[in-house]
Amino acid sequence: MKTDLEIQRNVMDQLRWQPILDAAEIGVSVKNGIVTLSGLVNSYPKKLAAEKAAKKVSGVKAVAEDIVVRIYPEKQKTDTELAEAVANALKWNSAVVSEKIKIKVEDGFVTLSGEVDWSYERSMAINAIENLSGVRLVVNNISLKPKPMAGDISRKIESAFQRHASIDSGKVKVSVTGNKVTLTGIVRSWNEKDDAEEAAWAATGVSQVINNLTVEEEEFAF
Repeated sequence: MKTDLEIQRNVMDQLRWQPILDAAEIGVSVKNGIVTLSGLVNSYPKKLAAEKAAKKVSGVKAVAEDIVVRIYPEKQKTDTELAEAVANALKWNSAVVSEKIKIKVEDGFVTLSGEVDWSYERSMAINAIENLSGVRLVVNNISLKPKPMAGDISRKIESAFQRHASIDSGKVKVSVTGNKVTLTGIVRSWNEKDDAEEAAWAATGVSQVINNLTVEEEEFAF
């Protein structure tokens, strides 16, 4: 099992490996496998990149992200300008029905709400705007329109897990109540936990996924 110091060093190395990041801007602390990132960056994509990099490190159980985005003055936009840019980005993304999404911008914080039919629409809406200049944070409050569950949804999700190269389907339990899916069990990495949740969201009719998967402790033979 990795020590907190080893995880900290690995996370710092992973941050240095990201071309978009200046690792010197980001502080890393680790306690009981939980990584806390802090510091100041000049764009939201950098904030996201740091979080994604930390999640890729083996031994990381969770990531607490306290990085602050401070936009350079020459790249700052008024909330009205940013709201217009967000609206245009959603409009020109063919995977997003922009009429279903409401936009709120306050001090560079963008909140999306509304109701869509499919999980991928929620994801694509975020992807469409997260790289816009002036964005400091994106909050996704878009909900899914409830649909009747078709057939044995647990079996279909489990089959999806079995097809997925990174998911050990034998260690993940799926339970379904109404349109809500709950995942429990143990996975080998944070990426596997995210992949399992993404696969569950892809099932028709799912309106909520509760991811209670635990990232297992690593053991090393000596």
